[in-house]
Amino acid sequence: MSAQDPAKSQLLIVDDHPLFREGLRQMIERDPLLAVCGEAANSTQALELIPQLKPDLVLVDISLGSGSGIDLVKSIRGFWEDLPILVISMHDESLYAERALRAGAMGYVMKHESGKVVRTAIHKALQGEVTLSDRMSSNLIARLMRGGTQKPDSPLEILSDRELEVFRLLGQGKGTRQIAADLSVTIPTVHSFRNRIKEKLQLKSSTEVMLHAIQWSGTQMGREAAASDGKS
Repeated sequence: MSAQDPAKSQLLIVDDHPLFREGLRQMIERDPLLAVCGEAANSTQALELIPQLKPDLVLVDISLGSGSGIDLVKSIRGFWEDLPILVISMHDESLYAERALRAGAMGYVMKHESGKVVRTAIHKALQGEVTLSDRMSSNLIARLMRGGTQKPDSPLEILSDRELEVFRLLGQGKGTRQIAADLSVTIPTVHSFRNRIKEKLQLKSSTEVMLHAIQWSGTQMGREAAASDGKS
């Protein structure tokens, strides 16, 4: 725990929206057993702050502007194997929760959930327990019972983590060069991911891929705006 207040578990918030970080901080610090030791807007800042602040738990969003929350979870798990991570995001849990768990997170909570639900998830993660919504837990159990043959809730579920990240960045209106820079890959690699997305989603052209990505991104942004309003 942080030397500043050893009676409280110290949390690091990683989210690229200052308004949401502030609302989440206020909600967390209503709990007498929790405190926020720091905030980061992206993966680079988070990886720099973790060894300095030594948090007990890291709260990570999926969308981090120029980076991926899933990639950050993998990086944290690679450097600090025992550091618990909880994902808090506006992105649909049916699409991202299982990916987050595979990456090494202890749970997934939607941003629209109440402060009580979020604090409960935080305490469970600190105790080493996995946290998912009842609906997501039921879906995962059903999938296991069917041997993984259950039909996906969204066609985007068939995309790999990196393909989904390229799809998300396309939806933000970013071009191939910017996506390559954000993901630290080559431009031909981005073209390859985009072609795979087109094939997997059975779309006819790169233009259709872009239109689908923009439409999906708009829906996600609407959810995030509603979640931020609810926390502020």
